[in-house]
Amino acid sequence: MTKTVDDHAARFDEKADEYDDGGSPEYRECRDLVIDHADPGPDDVVLDLGTGTGAIALALADRADRVVGRDVSEGMLAEAERKAAEAGIENVAFGIGRFREPDYDGPVDVVTTNFALHHLADEEKRETIERIAELGPRRFVLGDVMFFGEPDPDEPFYSPEVDDPATVGMLADALTDAGFSLTAVERVADQVGVLVAERRV
Repeated sequence: MTKTVDDHAARFDEKADEYDDGGSPEYRECRDLVIDHADPGPDDVVLDLGTGTGAIALALADRADRVVGRDVSEGMLAEAERKAAEAGIENVAFGIGRFREPDYDGPVDVVTTNFALHHLADEEKRETIERIAELGPRRFVLGDVMFFGEPDPDEPFYSPEVDDPATVGMLADALTDAGFSLTAVERVADQVGVLVAERRV
């Protein structure tokens, strides 16, 4: 990890009020693909890790029984809660939680995350994917900065001072090692994509 969890939390606390006003077309496409691929049923519980201001959690709330959003940034969570209250969404619960310590031990059917996992080093990503597998979801949808080719800091979405993206191959291997089967790979840009993994039965 190029920065600590607390560093990232503080950085996103500062951005919380204006975070929803930004976002590139690629970011929005990635978010929309994560939402589409998550596809929860009416009895499902969704765990959205790195939930930020709740864009994915709130979008899935009307399809799922319950959505749990976890993030390290209190500022982002406060914005997510404000949006939920404003929209009258009552089946979403937001709280502090980290990838490897989500502070949630209830049932999970679908796990989602978007543009967050790339802040962790590769070994931490592997530990996170293993932790997610331990929660027992049938589906894990990962949208993120990831390398389809050679890393290029001159291209968008990769700033080595704050980001530590993985290759698609490394992420695929980690998912497979954790008991998932990769069922879809969506290439949004050279350094952005969505991976969909289903639990092997």
